[in-house]
Amino acid sequence: MKIEDTKFNGIFNIIHGTKKILVTKNLTPGKSFFREKLYSLGNLEFREFNPSRSKLGAAVVKRINFMPIKKGDSVLYLGASHGYTPSYVSDIVGNEGVIFCLDFAQRVIRDLIFVCEERNNMIPLLANAKKPETYKDRITNVDIIYQDVAQKDQVEILFKNLQFLKNKGYVLIAIKSRSIDTTKNPRKVFSEVEEKLKQKLKILESKDLAPFERDHMIFICQKR
Repeated sequence: MKIEDTKFNGIFNIIHGTKKILVTKNLTPGKSFFREKLYSLGNLEFREFNPSRSKLGAAVVKRINFMPIKKGDSVLYLGASHGYTPSYVSDIVGNEGVIFCLDFAQRVIRDLIFVCEERNNMIPLLANAKKPETYKDRITNVDIIYQDVAQKDQVEILFKNLQFLKNKGYVLIAIKSRSIDTTKNPRKVFSEVEEKLKQKLKILESKDLAPFERDHMIFICQKR
């Protein structure tokens, strides 16, 4: 078993026989929050990053060309849910970075808080991403906005939160076409989303997340 770098910041592959296992370096060694497998190599510990449970992980496995999140970054994560993907973003940005983990569902916030209590760089926020005025005094401007919100007005929600993104900052937004319009072909929905995003952002890349996530596409953008 050996470790190899990928071209993405803070994301690695463990080579185990003929298998490649996507991992991040565990910021909290010895602790597994989602029953993910832990691997020890030398004095380092890594966490298995399952692309079937994370749209970010799926994008990496699908070979996106550019993933802007790096060590020391500040991130506003809209739609943090139980904290699975945010915990891997936490590994990537390290203790020098910070993730503002926002979700409006009380049923998941309790799980999210448990993860955040163990990781000093994760801050939970119980709030509605459609109402940034309710949390604008609780966060700082950020380098990255990561959005995974399954709502009809996904793009409009993002635009409301661009006020928190630094100039030339990056956006990763996972679009679920069926949440926007169940009657349209997903390709048509993605095309319409792309045109909307271009109003305020420069689109750097997009990637269909099938087979990991059906009818999902991730867009990687930069603030103009």
